[in-house]
Amino acid sequence: MERKQFLSTFPLAVLGCGLLKNDILKAEMKNETMFRKSDDKIEKAILAMLTMQRATWEQGVAMQALLEYGEEELVILMAKEAVLRQSPDGRLAMLGEEFALSDAASPGEAVLWAATKTGDENLFEGFNKLLNYILYDAPRNKDGIIYHFTNIPQVWSDINYMLPPFLVVADKYDEAMKQINGVWKVLWNEDKKLLSHMWDFEKNQFARKDCWGVGNGWTAAGFARIIPRLPDSMKQERNLLIRRLNDLLDGCLKHMRSDGLYHNIIDDPNSFVETNLSQMLSYSIFRGVKGGWLDGKYMEKAEVMRKAAHSKFDTYGLIQGVCGSPEFDHPGTATEGQAFFILMETAYKELNN
Repeated sequence: MERKQFLSTFPLAVLGCGLLKNDILKAEMKNETMFRKSDDKIEKAILAMLTMQRATWEQGVAMQALLEYGEEELVILMAKEAVLRQSPDGRLAMLGEEFALSDAASPGEAVLWAATKTGDENLFEGFNKLLNYILYDAPRNKDGIIYHFTNIPQVWSDINYMLPPFLVVADKYDEAMKQINGVWKVLWNEDKKLLSHMWDFEKNQFARKDCWGVGNGWTAAGFARIIPRLPDSMKQERNLLIRRLNDLLDGCLKHMRSDGLYHNIIDDPNSFVETNLSQMLSYSIFRGVKGGWLDGKYMEKAEVMRKAAHSKFDTYGLIQGVCGSPEFDHPGTATEGQAFFILMETAYKELNN
């Protein structure tokens, strides 16, 4: 190119670069604004969550949400409280649920993290006491599958979030898979691609055959925590969990309403509409896509479900319409609804960053 021609095009080239930089800057500012608004909502959801009275699994899922979001001091404080309220046999955060078993393992990961972070021997002792109880003393069936409660020989779909992730962070990978497989065997409905809620080992029948939405959500979220943590030597088990999660997502998404929400019993349109399953599935999808082990085809549905959850965020930071505490038989509010909003938003931010 001759010098004259170059000079004649130079201003346009500079202007073009300026516009490009402007567009990039605007996009970055837009993202920053979006994430700042998201943070404001998360902080509000946290405040609302911390005002709630909490049973053992509620303490556990609240701690996990704060851990993934990065609220380190709150996690340490709640870990201390979970150990303070540890039962003599080792179950953590025992408040309001005398017979809780697998639920009492749900604070375990956060307690171990807090112990490692602070070097607090009392926290380490609390974690190890729980581990010893789970491995050796917890009531279980003849095949070694641990019950959901101490007083009835049942497993619930909730257990896949409460217990196996704790075993994984304790490096008890084989035991975690054993528990998952035992629960899957009795609760999985291959035709529906959904989990029933409760199985009674003593009666050898369902205590509740309904495909409870939140129970399926607990399982999806539990698998999303476990899959990236299995060691390379367990690729076969990892792939099995990925296939199961894909099947579970497909089974749930088939029943998603046009508003991005689900019925409490996933395949029963006469049951009430609730919010939390949408948050739980969105969280699981965002984690899986970010980790590279879940297909991006699920993102469109995850975005719809996330938007639906945001539509339920009220003035006080409460997520309305979740399966409601304390009986979970009506739409309302609950610690787990708050926690999964925080988990969902944290996973979404990490994926988009």
